[in-house]
Amino acid sequence: MILGVVSDTHNRVSNVEKIIDIFNSNQVDYVIHTGDITRADTLDRFSRLNSKLIAVLGNNDLEELGLKETSEIHNFILETPPFVIFLGGKKIAIFHEPDGINEFITKNSSIDYIFHGHTHRYRSEEEKGITIFNPGESAGILKGKNAVGLIDLKESTIRRIFF
Repeated sequence: MILGVVSDTHNRVSNVEKIIDIFNSNQVDYVIHTGDITRADTLDRFSRLNSKLIAVLGNNDLEELGLKETSEIHNFILETPPFVIFLGGKKIAIFHEPDGINEFITKNSSIDYIFHGHTHRYRSEEEKGITIFNPGESAGILKGKNAVGLIDLKESTIRRIFF
């Protein structure tokens, strides 16, 4: 099972379109968005995915109108972080802000992966056997510096794709 991981799209529609194309061309099974989509019409664009979307609310999503309604129309999963889900035999926790991850790990040692965003900085590390991953910037204007992640749950590999 292949997961696409993206964070902090911040209504950068041109990048969202590129991200969707990347995930569709890589035939991901699920896309995990770690928050800060910011607008319902941007979330609506993810309906073009050939996979299911699972997202958490970011700090810039909390007061936006229409995100929940749009997610329901498209059968997206949109939750408040941290959101825990089982995919491909792995237990995954999805955060937006990294604050609270260490405390979460202390109480939830059976987690395989933690995905987060918020910082706009790449992170891929292991802590107590848990892979913590943030694909980094995806809403920036510098071409070639934006990135998404591809996670192969069967092979336990992570690959970043820059655009």
